[in-house]
Amino acid sequence: MKGRETLSKLDLSKARRPLQGQKRVNVDFPTWMVESLDKEASRLGVTRPSIIKIWLAERLERSTVNEPVQTTAKGG
Repeated sequence: MKGRETLSKLDLSKARRPLQGQKRVNVDFPTWMVESLDKEASRLGVTRPSIIKIWLAERLERSTVNEPVQTTAKGG
């Protein structure tokens, strides 16, 4: 499990993509989801914000590879 060993040594809470701005957002999650996030973050040895960022980035990368970019916003 070399990947997990490497991941556990990284402080992903400080990871940044060069030349990418940061924007703070507030999101309300159900309690069960926060508990699951905390459990997984603890298992991997990272913080809750880190696991959220990692998972969202992975999902967005998968979705943008397979779907065309939408140029019009719906619903304002």
